[in-house]
Amino acid sequence: MDHAHGGHGMSGMGGMGSTVSSMDTVGAVLFIGWAVAMWAAVVVLALGNRGQVRPWLYRTAVGLIGLGVIGQIGHFQEHVAQVGYWVAHPYSPAWMTPWANGLSRGMGQVDSSKPMLGMEILHLTGNFIFLAGLVGIAQITRRAAGELKSRKWAKMGVWMQTIHGIEHVALTLSVALGASRAIGLSTWFGLIEPGPALVTYRVWWHFVANLIGTAILAIAVYHLWKERRAVKAGYGAPVAEPSEAGVTVAVVDSADADQADAGSEESPAAEPTLAGRS
Repeated sequence: MDHAHGGHGMSGMGGMGSTVSSMDTVGAVLFIGWAVAMWAAVVVLALGNRGQVRPWLYRTAVGLIGLGVIGQIGHFQEHVAQVGYWVAHPYSPAWMTPWANGLSRGMGQVDSSKPMLGMEILHLTGNFIFLAGLVGIAQITRRAAGELKSRKWAKMGVWMQTIHGIEHVALTLSVALGASRAIGLSTWFGLIEPGPALVTYRVWWHFVANLIGTAILAIAVYHLWKERRAVKAGYGAPVAEPSEAGVTVAVVDSADADQADAGSEESPAAEPTLAGRS
């Protein structure tokens, strides 16, 4: 969740002042490890796609996208829950789910003198997991021929989520460096006084940003599924396509096709064998 900073906002951070459990610590480490692993995969894909085609690049990109989608589902439901709580309690401090509170407590151990730092690190991490998933779509479509709608939407999402990510970097750094309030667009650069106005503005700012970003991700994944044959063909993998006669035709690259043509000129064509005929 995204919470307002200051007296009113901090009172809504359920459990932020309570004892940190071992589960909080383990969860925080695993969540940050998740983000680090995804960005390591992004680097590997970016470098690997500059060289020759390798089948594992395709599988790595698929895994990266899957982890990004799962992460954003969890991230977005937190914002939905927060907006739902705000609708029921518009004048109350902001709220987080118990599991988000646990992760915040675990991450807040970096500097226990700053109670809001754990929450900011949590959302910074979640947004960079989301961004890595969008980058994965942009990377997996990089070798495909022609203009793909999935790549177009993914690039749009990357730009938007990069801006959103910079916002969270600003919020996190301002708190880490000792600012009394988080500084960013979603806090009007710290000028809004703590209280219902700040909670309302920040809750809805981040909800709308994630709603738009999640919609872009969903559209990109939808088009990626429709264009999966063209994407997979770019990695040199045979793609099975049903012909009108019901016979499976393997799509091969141009080099294999040229070799087949050359061989047919040197030797008489063999009689085709029908599948299942003895």
